[in-house]
Amino acid sequence: MMDLDLRRRFFAEELEAVSKLRSPLLVDAFAAVPRERFLPPGPWHVWSDSFEIIMAGPGPRTRPTADADPARVYHNISVAIDPARQLFNGQPGTLAVWLDALDLARGGCVLHIGCGLGYYTAVIAECVGPSGHVVAYEVDDALAGEARRNLASRSWVEVRHGDASGAIGGPFDALLVNAGVTHPLDAWLDALASGGRMMLPLTSTMAAMGSTLGKGLVVRVARENGEEMSARVLAVVAVYSAIGVRDPGMNDRLGTAMMAGPAKWQAVRRVRRDPHDPSPSCWLHGTSCCFST
Repeated sequence: MMDLDLRRRFFAEELEAVSKLRSPLLVDAFAAVPRERFLPPGPWHVWSDSFEIIMAGPGPRTRPTADADPARVYHNISVAIDPARQLFNGQPGTLAVWLDALDLARGGCVLHIGCGLGYYTAVIAECVGPSGHVVAYEVDDALAGEARRNLASRSWVEVRHGDASGAIGGPFDALLVNAGVTHPLDAWLDALASGGRMMLPLTSTMAAMGSTLGKGLVVRVARENGEEMSARVLAVVAVYSAIGVRDPGMNDRLGTAMMAGPAKWQAVRRVRRDPHDPSPSCWLHGTSCCFST
């Protein structure tokens, strides 16, 4: 049987190859963080392929692992953290791409919104190291308490219970939103440091799947100079919706915007925060910000 440390290293290098990761810090972080310590006791319920999440109808689409051997979780699979509520620790190959796009560095200050039980928060913490600082929000009180315990050995990580819609501090060099939203909150945009990056899943809820799952686009937002913000669509995504920070009107606008097709959304280049009327250059126009070509 392969030693568990060696298995984690193999897992990390497989993610590096499959997800085309650029950051050695991130690869080393995946090799260092024991995923099983951020999960309930095994055997685990897993989703073997993210495509199932997109195509499946209502109800669970999971299978149990054969046993509680920690080696079972070192694959590119989503693992249930609360099977009864169908809450999952996301697919590593997906989250690794998002984290890689944040260009995490030693000493960085990072905000993680939607940390669950803290696994990806721990990966972020390994990247920035003890000289950095990580603030993690979780809207579910029970999960936030467990994440706080799971991350207690990393003194540079602070776990907060809430939806990150209030005062969050900052500035942050990187910001990861780990649930589907209809728009970035002003507080999040304001908290980005100069040169700061945000990974933002913009999703419209899917009626056939109920209200908890949305489909949309992952956008990398960056503060370039002063108030100038660039935006670039990285991928299509299906992800569970954030609680408390979605806007029904923006949900409908986003659904309409996505129906315009890839040629339109791939042309998005910036986030505008200045007041202006909708124009042909506006892909997703909101009251507080606009994703524009």
